[in-house]
Amino acid sequence: MSTVAAYEAVQAPDFNALIRDHQDLVRRIAYHLLARLPASVEVDDLLQAGQLGLIEAARHFRTDGGASFATFAGIRIRGAMLDELRKGDWVPRSVHRRAREIAEAIRGIEARTGHEASDADVATELGLSLEDYHRHAEDAARAPLLSLDDPGDGERGLADTLEDPETPERATFRDAFRQALIAGIRQLPEREQRVMGLYYQDELNLKEIGKVLGVSESRVCQLHSQALLRLRARLSEWDAIAEAA
Repeated sequence: MSTVAAYEAVQAPDFNALIRDHQDLVRRIAYHLLARLPASVEVDDLLQAGQLGLIEAARHFRTDGGASFATFAGIRIRGAMLDELRKGDWVPRSVHRRAREIAEAIRGIEARTGHEASDADVATELGLSLEDYHRHAEDAARAPLLSLDDPGDGERGLADTLEDPETPERATFRDAFRQALIAGIRQLPEREQRVMGLYYQDELNLKEIGKVLGVSESRVCQLHSQALLRLRARLSEWDAIAEAA
């Protein structure tokens, strides 16, 4: 069904207003994702997918759920865009493989030393120059948190598990994972925490974050990539739980 057909098929009293009043939300999420995606990804594809997510959100929103419509719709919109990216299969398997290798290196270093693995530590562990490590890390982190929710090899990932039909078990899993993710972010090095907060909570782009922190955009990209890979290393046990669910 096309976006227009899906739109016209719904006759809920507040549906039109919800769609009209949240167009900026779709655009904001699309351009926020686009900043970390390859040039081959078209913003129009994200916007169209986001519109479908917004329509689905308007169809299923209930005012007694506790969350605002913007919060509820944002999850559906972002999820629809990520689904569209998965269908396009734009992330090579080699990138996912390298992401796993980096995460394993981080996990190994931190288990041995009891300290946070620095960029230089991980590069040495992998036998790479620091420049090559940063390039691989940035590539590995380009998928919109696919490093946390899509294994990239046709298996089920955390996002698939979290989006399954709601059951008491699923709700427990979802809440436990979110708590683990929050705890993981709080345990990041201070600057990586700051980058994650500015990017995901305040929705600043990398250039804007660089101005806040007083560093270059490329350095922000490195910090962001390192934070995502460090989180993947520390939350690796959730992949096994998701596969078993």
